[in-house]
Amino acid sequence: MLKPANAENYLQTTNVIVLWREMAWLSQVINQVICSYLKQEGHERHWLDIPPPELVKGAPYADLVTDWQLSIFERLGLALAMAPSVKPDTLDIFFGLNSLTDRPFTEFGGVSDKAFSGFIPTGQTLNFLISANNPDWRIYTQEIFSNKHRLMAEQVTQLLSVDDGVPKWAGVYRLNEEWLHYFMTGQRLRPELSASFPAHILESPLEWHDLVLDPEVMAQVEEIHAWLNYGHKLMEEWQLAKKVKPGYRAVFFGPPGTGKTLTAALLGKATGREVYRVDLSMVVSKYIGETEKNLSRVFEAASYKEWILFFDEGDALFGKRSEVSSSNDRHANQLTGYLLQKIEDFPGTVIIATNLKTNMDEAFTRRFQSMVQFTIPGPQERLQLWQNAFNGVCELAGDVNLPAIADRYEVSGGQIINVLRQCALTAIQRDERTVTQGDIIASIRQEFRKDNKMFFE
Repeated sequence: MLKPANAENYLQTTNVIVLWREMAWLSQVINQVICSYLKQEGHERHWLDIPPPELVKGAPYADLVTDWQLSIFERLGLALAMAPSVKPDTLDIFFGLNSLTDRPFTEFGGVSDKAFSGFIPTGQTLNFLISANNPDWRIYTQEIFSNKHRLMAEQVTQLLSVDDGVPKWAGVYRLNEEWLHYFMTGQRLRPELSASFPAHILESPLEWHDLVLDPEVMAQVEEIHAWLNYGHKLMEEWQLAKKVKPGYRAVFFGPPGTGKTLTAALLGKATGREVYRVDLSMVVSKYIGETEKNLSRVFEAASYKEWILFFDEGDALFGKRSEVSSSNDRHANQLTGYLLQKIEDFPGTVIIATNLKTNMDEAFTRRFQSMVQFTIPGPQERLQLWQNAFNGVCELAGDVNLPAIADRYEVSGGQIINVLRQCALTAIQRDERTVTQGDIIASIRQEFRKDNKMFFE
């Protein structure tokens, strides 16, 4: 029996063999398309007569082709996109010169780079393979390059942008590195925060039972929890889809540290969904000019994967729209309208977090099913938060009176965690784990000072 390490190597070798077989098929297809196009010997044969290799069940690439039911055109596009990374010499035939012009064939597309001596395919390259001998098949190329196509929406393949005035299909057509890694190793890499994907995973080590909220707030959160569990059944089996738009949209508003972000993370964790966070203040300041395209990728990927989209710092964008007095104002208003429409059309769950409700206009609020106000926790909730915070971290001295502290000091859950951190640092400097009443009071005073609040012992 194979040892685990050897078994892993065997599986990775199998994965690579599957990709190499795909490259062999791609090479035959390219040769046949060019042969037919140039009317060379054997041009009567069609590339569709060349059967693709059998798919090995269990290999990531093979399973994706099968599970997503990719057509022969989509499979060809996927193979072409990965060729420079898997077996670049597969594309060397495209370096051939046109005997009439003594220069490369324009219709082959492709680019070269001084750092890579091989042929890099573009959108025109795929279009040539698909429609050079069947012009009406150009429609299949258009479908593959659509932002709504699953290969594009889930960031498997990408058609890079080009300068103004240059045909769109002249952009490089490529396979994203995280998917190449998955095809070769079977290990998935999550999208990173980047210019092309302005979102990142939101996680928490806590569990649903650790969520401490005011009972009325918790009741509203439980409604969202129920929708995540039963929404699909309601829309399909109960035919609610005939009455309402798909998806669920909620706004979390209230002071910082009151649990908005934690609640979003735990809703995902409790229902087996990934939560992706988009910091709108960062998006607006950093991605002007590319915002719509980049955020569109997030929405399209999320619609396939059933992510929860969590838009943080919503007041940076979703406030009352300003009077247009500059190009920046105009851009902000256009972006607001764009995002509101994307949110309204999104079939999944969207949560917007903002500190201020007063800035929201009616056009914003009427698109949402739930408006949840997160408040500073009351004495009972604060006591539970204090107890949860110190549990398993520090020992409390005999003089610590948590009920009195919870009753006297109005602090948020985030502030309680800050106090815990400061108390732990104080205790470890004394080379002990015990926290005193004085340690806690001093840390609370520090939190109040940050917010310019009066502190009374």
